[in-house]
Amino acid sequence: MTVAIAEPPIGVLLMAYGSPESLDDLPGYLSDIRSGRTTNRLVMNEMVNNYRLIGGKSPLLEICRQQGAALEALLNQGSGQRYKVYLGMRHWSPWIEETVRDMINDGITQAVAIVLAPHFSNLSIGKYHHKVEAGLEMFDGNINFEFVDSYHNAPKYIQALVNRVHDGLSRWPEAERNQVHVVFSAHSLPVRILSTGDPYQDQLFETARLVAEGAGLKQSQWSWSYQSAGRTPEPWLGPQIEKYIPELAEKGIKNVISIPVGFVSDHVEILFDIDIKAQKAAQESGVRLERPPALNTDPLYIETLADLVKAKSQKSKV
Repeated sequence: MTVAIAEPPIGVLLMAYGSPESLDDLPGYLSDIRSGRTTNRLVMNEMVNNYRLIGGKSPLLEICRQQGAALEALLNQGSGQRYKVYLGMRHWSPWIEETVRDMINDGITQAVAIVLAPHFSNLSIGKYHHKVEAGLEMFDGNINFEFVDSYHNAPKYIQALVNRVHDGLSRWPEAERNQVHVVFSAHSLPVRILSTGDPYQDQLFETARLVAEGAGLKQSQWSWSYQSAGRTPEPWLGPQIEKYIPELAEKGIKNVISIPVGFVSDHVEILFDIDIKAQKAAQESGVRLERPPALNTDPLYIETLADLVKAKSQKSKV
């Protein structure tokens, strides 16, 4: 009697930036981000203080694991095709390269790789792709990866953000909602990307436009800012949200909703940069600032990921 050997599942590699799991991890984490360069004491002390203010650690890893579990359950729901979801981080454990090793050891031969960030830049998403390739080379692997480059205009992702705008507006009496201004934002990158044809800013602006249209916002009722710029001498894309909110206040705008479209999980860039830093600037300017919840495990976001994985996994088997 011949026993059929089950095919290995299609692997799904979710990737995110990574975050330290304790204050003691901060020096090593920052060293990895800075490619081994020493972080000066003033910056280190500031970062330690920022993490203390959000509870001593970022919830990013836990949320990513929850996203992965939700995605795996959805992908395997009533499907003849099996999927196994893995998680790898770019700057902290579980490292992307070591997760690729785990996939190799599990016998994965076909996989989809997707970064938990909707907008493509060679300075961001492109570097995750290099990490996957490094893992395959490091551990002599032969996995056929299909990469999801971006999903900035995926309908369910857009709808999930539209729902956030409605959530924010609902915090004001109906008669006052037309006076509420929505500020969309994402992580800043160096200005030099604009001269290289990098699609990052164009994709961000398209996301903001689609969400504004979906939420029925007037053109004057929304605008754009960046946030979380790096600490390097070169210019970064702006305006930075903590400086932009006081500018809105000077124009008479006193009610603002923050919708950080470039982030899909709660972590330091939201919990500190928006909820503490930008909130402080708002209060000092007499502005009421509201931020609806991040996407995290919103079913629409998980469905977005599932749709992308299924579409790409068909290509990986060709």
